[in-house]
Amino acid sequence: MKQATQRHGSQRGAADWFLIAMVGAVLLASFVPDWGRSDGPLHLGRVTDIGVFLLFFLHGMGLSTDSLKSGASKWRLHLLVQVCTYVVFPLWWAVLALAGGRWISHDLLMGFFYLAVLPSTVSSSVAMTALARGHVAAAVLNATLSTLLGVFLTPLLVSLVMSGQGSEMDISQTMLKVAQMLLLPFVIGHLLRPWLGAFFARIKRYTNVFDRGVIVLMVWAAFSDSVADGLWSKHGPVLLAQALLGAAIFLFPMLWFTRQVSRALGFETQDEVVAVFCGSKKTLASGMPMAKLLFGGNAAMGVLILPIMLYHQMQLFVCAVLARRYAARISHEVVRHDAAS
Repeated sequence: MKQATQRHGSQRGAADWFLIAMVGAVLLASFVPDWGRSDGPLHLGRVTDIGVFLLFFLHGMGLSTDSLKSGASKWRLHLLVQVCTYVVFPLWWAVLALAGGRWISHDLLMGFFYLAVLPSTVSSSVAMTALARGHVAAAVLNATLSTLLGVFLTPLLVSLVMSGQGSEMDISQTMLKVAQMLLLPFVIGHLLRPWLGAFFARIKRYTNVFDRGVIVLMVWAAFSDSVADGLWSKHGPVLLAQALLGAAIFLFPMLWFTRQVSRALGFETQDEVVAVFCGSKKTLASGMPMAKLLFGGNAAMGVLILPIMLYHQMQLFVCAVLARRYAARISHEVVRHDAAS
């Protein structure tokens, strides 16, 4: 329990500087957009391409095959998480779009759809599950499976919906591009793990900084491009308020839904923790690179990524509170079980 608390403390500290850095990137892009444009003087478009490749290479190297094997038997749990991630989320978006889509801009509506079809997170889902004393191996398997499925399902779903909205996107080329930039380095990294795994373990704390640094650079470039094309002059603070409200309308119902379904299926509390955290989370770490590949060059890029940026921070804070409550509940259950036996 002490180790989990220490991990959570380091996660919270990382989240603090990460949040500050992202806000700083948005502010810098808002006031001096020419500096951070993809084709600007810093060439952030090319820099972030290299960063994304290295980022997923490191993700693949950090994947433990043993942890995946130990969590593989809980098929009902895995099915619930993936259905929530790729079926329930998009259906909830469709309900909300029908109910209130006419009151928000088309670009923001598509940004929420992009949020709805993203994979679950890896690092924060596992960290929160550990803090909550849930089934960590099952969380690792679900988060990894969600990421691998997302390489194909996310661009497929985005392509289908955006084609229906009048935006042309070649599905096969889009999926191939995402696979080359995300899946290929992931697989290479994992295959090299037997030789470089020990070295990776020694530099892991630095790779976490690199991971977040690449995301901050992508946020800076995306918002610089969008601000230069009139993001704030066309939308203003109303856009931010709508994005915040929308993120909350996605997060809290999904937390409730995953908990209720877990209990209806008779899951033990450790598995309920996995379902709630993995089934309700959406990844910024994979979401930003995918957005760069799917929407790069789109003047509305800043609007399209705004929902996932806000959702990411909101889910961290809310799930941290839930994790502490789950940890207390599981500790009580263990004590009660020991007393009964």
